[in-house]
Amino acid sequence: MRISKRVEKVAPSGIRVFFDLVLGMKDVISLGVGEPDFITPWGIREKAIYSLEQGYTSYTSNKGMIELRQEISSFLKKRFGLEYDPEEEILITVGSSEAFDLAARTLTNSGDKILVPEPSYVSYFPLFYLAGGSPHYLKTTIDNGFKLTPQQIDQACDKNTKVLVINYPANPTGASYTRKELLEFAKIAKKRDLIVVSDEVYDELTYDFNHTPFATLPGMKQKTVYLNGFSKSYAMTGFRVGYACGPKNIINHMNKIHQYTMLCASIIAQMAAIEALKNGSKSVLQMKKEYQRRREYIVGELNRIGLRVHKPEGAFYVFPSIRNTGYNSMDFALNLIKKRKVAVVPGTAFGPSGEGYIRMAYASSLDNLKEAILRISEFLKR
Repeated sequence: MRISKRVEKVAPSGIRVFFDLVLGMKDVISLGVGEPDFITPWGIREKAIYSLEQGYTSYTSNKGMIELRQEISSFLKKRFGLEYDPEEEILITVGSSEAFDLAARTLTNSGDKILVPEPSYVSYFPLFYLAGGSPHYLKTTIDNGFKLTPQQIDQACDKNTKVLVINYPANPTGASYTRKELLEFAKIAKKRDLIVVSDEVYDELTYDFNHTPFATLPGMKQKTVYLNGFSKSYAMTGFRVGYACGPKNIINHMNKIHQYTMLCASIIAQMAAIEALKNGSKSVLQMKKEYQRRREYIVGELNRIGLRVHKPEGAFYVFPSIRNTGYNSMDFALNLIKKRKVAVVPGTAFGPSGEGYIRMAYASSLDNLKEAILRISEFLKR
């Protein structure tokens, strides 16, 4: 059959390969899928149940419920001083992943050069490639905490460079940036006339300093597509609610694609998202505190058993090096799940420079993490 050549060239998600491998296996400790192990807080679940009982089962506006967009607008203004018009500058999407896809397709012309940090979330490179762009990896390593540098961004730019993708705190590395570091990126974005697609879905899970949205930097609001959602911070992965904020022209064109594909996010999920913003902050802080406790444990233990790891500034991932084991990333992950029943994701799922690393999600109970460390330690000894 005549399949699109671009689709043929895109590999399946490396995360989902291992997720599917775990299904049906007994006694596996999965540190593979990036999903909170907490149940969505009861108040949010109750709102979803009650909205269904009240008969909220219809479509919403393509842009999403105005009540949710207003709540997002108020939330961002109160927390960051970041102002978006709920009528024209906010779009509700089916998870932040759809928001990213819409941004990629809206911004990309054939041959546009897109700068993507690496290792990075599995969707970034493929979605810009499928949109007709020419994604270009910006390699980061454990030696600099998996962070981009302004010089690296500047040197990668040419006349065809249009978009810079940033994600912080980052999946898979947990790396994040201070306001001072981001200001240097903003200088390059202005100099090179870049549009910045900033995925900040893990913003609530920033541990060592305050999170700074890229759009709050001087002159950056009109050059930034700000992406966020409810999956990670509020443990609402199955609700599939995200949002994009940005200049009116970009949001309107993103909505045009959204109209023809998803139409709108679930009204029940949108009702739950409103409740999350209104009354979910206490639960977010409780979950964040527990993630931070797990971070301290797993970073210390991985270093103790001989796997070098950078201490992540946010999210709920560690990205340890396994170079001293003699395995490549794929063989390490496959042997670990077969011999010790611990599921991790090979670093190559996040780009070529992920070779020599694995991703582990510490969105699992401390007891599970302790058992996983014990099994990994035994695996390393053998």
